[in-house]
Amino acid sequence: MFLTATLRKGRAINMGNKGRLPRVVVIGGGTGLSVLLRGLKKYPVDITAIVTVADDGGSSGRIRSELKMPPPGDIRNVLVALSDVEPLLEELMQHRFKGEGQLSGHSLGNLMLSAMNDITGNFSHAIREMSRVLNVRGKVLPAANRATVLHAEYTDGTEQTGESLITEKGRGKRIKKVSLRPEKVAALPEALSALRKADLIVLGPGSLYTSVLPNLLVPKIGEGVLRSKAKKVYVCNVMMQPGETISYTASDHVDALHEHLGTSFIDSIVVNDELVPEELMEKYAEESAKPVIFEEEKLKEQGLQIIHDRILTFEDGTIKHDTKKLAELLYTILKQGKV
Repeated sequence: MFLTATLRKGRAINMGNKGRLPRVVVIGGGTGLSVLLRGLKKYPVDITAIVTVADDGGSSGRIRSELKMPPPGDIRNVLVALSDVEPLLEELMQHRFKGEGQLSGHSLGNLMLSAMNDITGNFSHAIREMSRVLNVRGKVLPAANRATVLHAEYTDGTEQTGESLITEKGRGKRIKKVSLRPEKVAALPEALSALRKADLIVLGPGSLYTSVLPNLLVPKIGEGVLRSKAKKVYVCNVMMQPGETISYTASDHVDALHEHLGTSFIDSIVVNDELVPEELMEKYAEESAKPVIFEEEKLKEQGLQIIHDRILTFEDGTIKHDTKKLAELLYTILKQGKV
């Protein structure tokens, strides 16, 4: 594992008082967040996952529309990733119904979270109870206790509302800015407390505009990240994403994060330096997606400490972060006491 020489200027991370585990807050959504957490839960750290509630597609979108509740899909994936249960129960939570009836496309886990939301009358309480059922290692918190709507403005002057439509309709465009509706949605006190007490805050991996930023745009979440004394690490995506980050370099991702919060706040960036097999490159090229390149000089100009390693895995024709390597890398950073 290779950590660049820029780690020399890192400041010490509080590894916790005697008897206390180091506190890591991970912010994001989608499959990327789940990939990281599957590996990180195996280390002696106190994990809090703050998860977006802006999803409006698929089963989650139908549930949020019909039941007037936050979308459960990303939360479900994170609960399963952090759970310590028999494989069959995990498979049951992720089971998706087929056919043409009303259940078609729904995952059982989404329906269970919806039922628990009805029983408790509160989405965050529903997550807490499901966490007990699944023996979750850590805390899973929604960025807000209500659904939010994501809105995008493009550099060509057009706009689009809705997380799924932003990705679908934004192909061939470049996003200028994203924002939330309502703008003054309240963050959970537990999430703000976790940010205050954190030793390390990890952003991503996940879709820049539709998984990571929707969390930071919740007013007090963004403020909490900025005010936290924890080190902030951004795990950059491996591949450009159609409808969001085509042509983006690693420094472009960082610029977008800083511009949306109005200041530079990221201390370190984790990037991949492993070559992608040619056959997979051809598949992704159909959507104009290429590996995200990182230019060390630009990242250094942004004041970032650069951490790069071979952190890829290839599964079913797709490229993902290697959960074991990524978790090991982050834990090594904690143990070394610097980023």
